Amino acid sequence: MTNLKLIIISLLSISCYCQKIKKFNLDFETYDSLYLFPKGWMEWGDYQLSADTIFAYSGKFASKITSTNNGDSFGSIAYKIPANYKGDTIRLDGYMKIKNIEGGFGGLLLRINGDGKMLAFDNMERQNVHGTKDWQKYSISLPYPKNAETIFVAGIMTGNGEAWFDDFVITIDGKDIQTLKEKNKPTYKAKLDNEFDLNSKINIPKLNKELISNLELLGKVWGFLKYYHPEVGKGNYNWDYELFRVLPKYLSVGNKYERDQALIKWIKKYGEIKKCIKCKETSPNSFLKPDITWVNDFELNIELKGLLKHVYQNRYQGKHFYLSGNNSGNPKFINEKKYYSISFNDNGYSLLALYRYWNMIHYFYPNKYLTDKNWNHVLKEYIPKFISTKNKLEYELNCLRLISEINDTHATTTVGFNNLQNIRGEFFPPFKSQFVEDKLVVTDYYNPELKQVSKINVGDIITHINGKSIKYILDSITPYYPASNKVAKLRDISKDLLRSNKKEIRIDYISDNIKKQTLLPLYEKNNVNMKWYKWTGEKCYKLLNDNIGYITLEFIKKEDIPIIKEIFKDTKGIIVDIRNYPSAFVPFLLGSYFVSNSTPFVKFLKFNIDNPGEFSFTKALEIKNDNESYKGNLVVLVNEDSQSQSEYTAMAFRAGNNTTIVGSTTAGADGNVSSIYLPGGLLTRISGIGIYYPDGTETQRVGIIPDIEIKPTIKGIKEGRDELLEKAIEIITKKD
Repeated sequence: MTNLKLIIISLLSISCYCQKIKKFNLDFETYDSLYLFPKGWMEWGDYQLSADTIFAYSGKFASKITSTNNGDSFGSIAYKIPANYKGDTIRLDGYMKIKNIEGGFGGLLLRINGDGKMLAFDNMERQNVHGTKDWQKYSISLPYPKNAETIFVAGIMTGNGEAWFDDFVITIDGKDIQTLKEKNKPTYKAKLDNEFDLNSKINIPKLNKELISNLELLGKVWGFLKYYHPEVGKGNYNWDYELFRVLPKYLSVGNKYERDQALIKWIKKYGEIKKCIKCKETSPNSFLKPDITWVNDFELNIELKGLLKHVYQNRYQGKHFYLSGNNSGNPKFINEKKYYSISFNDNGYSLLALYRYWNMIHYFYPNKYLTDKNWNHVLKEYIPKFISTKNKLEYELNCLRLISEINDTHATTTVGFNNLQNIRGEFFPPFKSQFVEDKLVVTDYYNPELKQVSKINVGDIITHINGKSIKYILDSITPYYPASNKVAKLRDISKDLLRSNKKEIRIDYISDNIKKQTLLPLYEKNNVNMKWYKWTGEKCYKLLNDNIGYITLEFIKKEDIPIIKEIFKDTKGIIVDIRNYPSAFVPFLLGSYFVSNSTPFVKFLKFNIDNPGEFSFTKALEIKNDNESYKGNLVVLVNEDSQSQSEYTAMAFRAGNNTTIVGSTTAGADGNVSSIYLPGGLLTRISGIGIYYPDGTETQRVGIIPDIEIKPTIKGIKEGRDELLEKAIEIITKKD
């Protein structure tokens, strides 16, 4: 009996040991009871995600996704793993159970990121797993890139229904990642600091003018040290938590002398800074220089000013713990914890979100000088807003208002802003509406079969929604839509104006000059063809009457380009439609067809990682002729739907010998994006590099200005005409 007991104890010890060596919660068994969520996992999409104790394949817990028909109409529970392993092949195995999935699919997801982009991906969409199925094992295998930096594993579901996931296993070259030895990598002390993982323990007293000013100063000093102090750059301190450590004493200061002494003591805490031999002066040719003028706004004493100056003159150089540059030259913010499980009335984390974002923009946004407000004043304005946050919805709205202040259409808010999407509504109209001639006009039906039910005709003007005028609604919601210019803002707002959490709304509208009113039925997103496209041809190109070629970039493929060149070489002209987002990158492949000589068309404004805040121009990039230059006229169509890559492509085509840009101002957001995570798992982005014409003319906020401006008219929409296309044909015909 004694021997049997010893055997049992030994087996239990081995079992406990095996459980302890699990580095990753891939079986969902580590469970956050406070937030009803598997620990370490994060939310993607807008569906309801939870830990399930009833249906589990093994153990006590599985993860569950339930559709809600909100937002992007997908849900995913994801886990992030640093790719600190060697190998050639990576495989994800896992169990999935689904119930009544319609209009979508369920699947495992495996994604590998590196060098600032996605390197490998599969989400089982092609397997089309839908309907109802009991627990089954599924697998995904991908090549494991040598430059992999991050591994994402997830369970995903689209459409309506429910899906459960359990017992994920990742193997690299057949070996379980839980047992694999990690590659040699730097050990950062900052990553070992977990003191404030659950809450910041910060309570901000009642705000007054003096305290707001002190908190503004602290935020600017905190960000300054984050990006310049060598000890922070080396990763020796978790800078988020150092904020929480200094705040209690700082909040108790009684006057400016005590304030400055608290900051001096705080900075000196991190030791003597060695003289920097590599640090260079800011180049006199730089377009933007580090802005540290704020040190003159707070009546700082001489010692504190001198200390800050010393930090800057001996700032950190090289690969930074919180920052890197990717191949495109825009900043990549790294080691920024997402804090998915924070309380949204936590003063410390609310302040951290504000400080983090303000300083990222202050030092790394190339278009900061183009914002409507002086960015130096924004921090002070938002401190009371963030400190007064009581719940997640208020937090999301405050973050959204702040993000909107940078006036950048790239500043998306699609991930993590679930409450915001919920209040905007889960039901949608069956038609597309846009602002035409400054009026909200029905421009086409997503679902033509619902036209009779809706009673609204194409070309009708909507004037009121639930008794409120369109102007009144615009005035109230405009601050919550980030955009570079008015046309992009109205474009985005128009997509949401008729959304609601009710299945019908009352609208007032004008049809054939007659004022009318009706109850407009709305539909779940999955029942509305939101992926509606005007182009119905099999190819991205076609020959129009009068021997004119037409190309839409929305569906273009690289293999189409040689065919296009051959078919269209003897045409009078070619129309390239970029009132869309190109499906392939063609500025050089197709742009080279329209220039007779190598022609500069763009230059970039890029940051200096060794001197945060400094931005300099690159040499102009050229489009080279491919020895088969097109002889006819090129007309490029653009409008507010032309954004980012579309705008960049238009710039490349503008370099052509006989190019005319026709349409209206574009969205004004070009350049590769940099992602920013805020506490609570909120993801947004910025235009990470500046895009300029070779002569230095800006494109950010300005967009692509057409050579000939023409916009759709309400009359033209009623008649079903494409007035921009008609103008393009007219231009080519007249030039012939």
